[in-house]
Amino acid sequence: MHFGTDGMADPTADNRELAAKIARLVQERGWNMEEFARATRLNRHTVRTILAEGGSRKLRNATVGACARALGVSVNELRTLPLERLLPRMSDSHPTHGGEATRKLYDQAWQPELVAWLERNPERARQLTPEEVDEVLTLQGPEGPLAAYGVDTFVGRLERRRRLVRQVVAVAATEFLDLLEQLVGLLHDKIQPSH
Repeated sequence: MHFGTDGMADPTADNRELAAKIARLVQERGWNMEEFARATRLNRHTVRTILAEGGSRKLRNATVGACARALGVSVNELRTLPLERLLPRMSDSHPTHGGEATRKLYDQAWQPELVAWLERNPERARQLTPEEVDEVLTLQGPEGPLAAYGVDTFVGRLERRRRLVRQVVAVAATEFLDLLEQLVGLLHDKIQPSH
């Protein structure tokens, strides 16, 4: 917390510091102003105030919350952790697909349950592959699987499938390839018996 010459708290300085921190994290993510506006679902004017004008106006709690969710951190972490602790989280050291696929997901999501899930789970959304994004988008609708099973359950199945495929690829590169081939063959015959 910053204090003015009169010894009183200076919220303007704290606001500028928070806005500068957000701007630096957005830069580290590699987002431009438009991408950040889309990720946060904030209007362009608010995003410009944060990124370009350095938080010249007081940031509302809802605005800080939207920024934190988009950046994949908690509001408390965003407000209290020093920049050097937050920066490593912004790098692409973990496999994320982000980019065009994530933009497409945010742009084309219209089912309320999916939009709400995206707001709560920005990091999981960035992990979806382009193929998974297409699958999720095509299943929107009041009678579709996203409504029937719930978005979180459906995305959880996609995540499990992705993890399983990685495990199968790893096993296939070992001396257990023959065993894996037999097991997968048995399971495949069970779901698609030959005629």
